[in-house]
Amino acid sequence: MEKILVTQPFLPPLEEVEPYLKQIWENKWLTNNGPFHKELEQKLADYMGVKHVALFSNGTLALLLALKALDIKGEVITTPYTFVATAHALLWNNLTPVFADVDPVYGNLDPVAVERAITDRTEAILPVHVYGNPCDVSGLQKLADKHNLKIIYDAAHAFGVKVNEKSIMQYGDLSVMSFHATKLFNTFEGGAIACHTDEMKNKIDHLKNFGFDGETTIIGTGINAKMNEFSAVMGLLQLNHFDDILCKRQTVAERYRKNLEGINGLRFMHEMSGVGHNNAYFPVFVGNNYPLDRDTLYQTLKDQNIYGRRYFYPLISWLDSYRDLPSSNASNLPVAEKMAKQVICFPIYPDLNLDIVDLICDILNESNK
Repeated sequence: MEKILVTQPFLPPLEEVEPYLKQIWENKWLTNNGPFHKELEQKLADYMGVKHVALFSNGTLALLLALKALDIKGEVITTPYTFVATAHALLWNNLTPVFADVDPVYGNLDPVAVERAITDRTEAILPVHVYGNPCDVSGLQKLADKHNLKIIYDAAHAFGVKVNEKSIMQYGDLSVMSFHATKLFNTFEGGAIACHTDEMKNKIDHLKNFGFDGETTIIGTGINAKMNEFSAVMGLLQLNHFDDILCKRQTVAERYRKNLEGINGLRFMHEMSGVGHNNAYFPVFVGNNYPLDRDTLYQTLKDQNIYGRRYFYPLISWLDSYRDLPSSNASNLPVAEKMAKQVICFPIYPDLNLDIVDLICDILNESNK
């Protein structure tokens, strides 16, 4: 059997790309806020119902600049159960990450744990919508209002997600997206920030273009983080197909849930009430009463050319750059520690054959005997 990876990017038909390429060649405008860049920013803002979207060359730079744009200093409370870029963005901004534990069902920051972690040096909360499942946006906003904190959502997994018909990007002070090739909405490489005022959009746009304001005036210490025109074209084409992408991913996720429902010792995440999910990932947690431990099951699948990923393992708090932080103590993060040791994300993408899903689930059933 050919290698089955945890994800595979959606690519629009080549015949749809060619007219845009001809236009780029005619325009000879490759970057620096070109026409396709402007069009994609507006269409994404309309799609998400936010005032502004600022496009970036990748999601990590978008996160770095989101923290910079809000002038965050001191401590930022975040999760250890995420991709390492979340915490790295804090260190690159000379901020102190403070890890709080996550909820045991969906793996998002637990507001109760967040409140325990707040000190007089805390300036912001950096939650992650893990696997695209929305955080407790109401509970976190109450904390932010009570303690005068900013909220920057790492929404790298959450493009297309809605809560009660409202885009998840409408919450918090800023929401940061990744359009990396592994994401369900990709621009080959890219990212974005959703923001809610003209003033913030202008500030972000200056920061991502070296601080230039006109030809000769520089009004801040910016960097180069602009999206190019070809990536913007890919975003425009992806958006045309996005409803179909969501529908196909939903079909795959439902097949997994149906097949895994009766397997003792395995837990998967059910859909949240009132949430329009994007099924960005399909994580499964291997409990102690399953005959194989997580790593043995991971290798069993790999031996049959099925490559899941242990998202998120290791915990960020285990890494050398973070292990000495007081908040990295295992006793502070019991839920995150457990989830990191149990999780496997199974393959999920729009073109995944349902027979492969059935095969994966058959292997899990067989291993359970």
